[in-house]
Amino acid sequence: MPEPFKFLLSPELVRWAGMHFSKALPDFARRRFESLALDGFDGLEMKARAMQIASALEATLPADFPAAAAAIEATLAPVQGDEPLKALRASELGLAGWIVWSLGEYVARRGLDHPDRALTCLHAITRRFSAEFAIRPFILAHPQRTFATLASWLIDPSPHVRRLVSEGSRPRLPWGIVLKPLVADPTPCLSLLAALQDDASEYVRRSVANHLNDIAKDHPEVVATWLEQHLPGAPASRRALLRHASRTLIKRGDRRVLAAWGIDAPLKGKAELFVDPPQIRLGESVQLCLNLRSTARTPIQLTIDYIVHHARADGSSSPKVFKGWSVILAPGERRELTRQHAVRPITTRRYYAGIHRIEIQANGRIIAAGHFELLEGQSLTERAPRA
Repeated sequence: MPEPFKFLLSPELVRWAGMHFSKALPDFARRRFESLALDGFDGLEMKARAMQIASALEATLPADFPAAAAAIEATLAPVQGDEPLKALRASELGLAGWIVWSLGEYVARRGLDHPDRALTCLHAITRRFSAEFAIRPFILAHPQRTFATLASWLIDPSPHVRRLVSEGSRPRLPWGIVLKPLVADPTPCLSLLAALQDDASEYVRRSVANHLNDIAKDHPEVVATWLEQHLPGAPASRRALLRHASRTLIKRGDRRVLAAWGIDAPLKGKAELFVDPPQIRLGESVQLCLNLRSTARTPIQLTIDYIVHHARADGSSSPKVFKGWSVILAPGERRELTRQHAVRPITTRRYYAGIHRIEIQANGRIIAAGHFELLEGQSLTERAPRA
């Protein structure tokens, strides 16, 4: 079993930080910093550890932010600028990797009154870890100045800095604060994404895809228009980016997005769905068997997903779209597609007994449906053994 994620921030890293800040600041209260940072450390999860280390820095770094920023920059390990971040570690040469998350958090807390100096510091930080969380308060507090800085970073030689332009401004970045103004209107980001969508780094392009997918959740028409403008004649790298950016809207069956990808034609023919067994318990699976028959005179490309309408305690249902199949049906072809769908306990969903409907969606249209019943109690294979 892998070690808990929280161990990526360890007491050893706190001590590395204490050592390097002592070198950068002769009067740095190293013992106090380490004591504050490690208080109850074993019982803290990952983010709580990072925040506590940042609080310890707040208590021990100079009150003068420019002086504190200079000290942070002095502790950073030398880098070339294009190494994978996961390869960077704190060492006797300086700080890099997970411990730098706390340095960025410190800048976000104490640097808002010094935005230019803080953004310069985040530029250095993001080459050793990532400042995608730390830059977000500056977007909210100083949007004009921060977006001007992001625009200047579009041609930075470091892919980590260029990625920050996209990742840091994502409206709904996981683990980051929601940028509500950009959720309401993503326009300030669009020129940045256009400049980065053909970036030489796949790492940067992946961030652009995720950013566009964020926008799609609130403004599907923006991403549909983007595809209509940027997909025709696109090179393979951009097509891959745009496909990843389209994933939410393809699952939703958005007609403009499906049309942009040429997968909006309806199925001409018949479809039948069989769900077996009809009743299961939590921890078991059903097999989905989809029989297709084309009556078209030309081949048809189908992107097929299935929607499980999970029963809820109040008698309503909650739909969840699952990836199915991508097929090309020849004229008159019959095709059988099968898929096992497991109903197992997970942390992000609570299952309730009752009828769970399943709908098959092909190119955005429902073509078949079925259901299974989830019974009370767990399956024998999922029950804990008796002591």
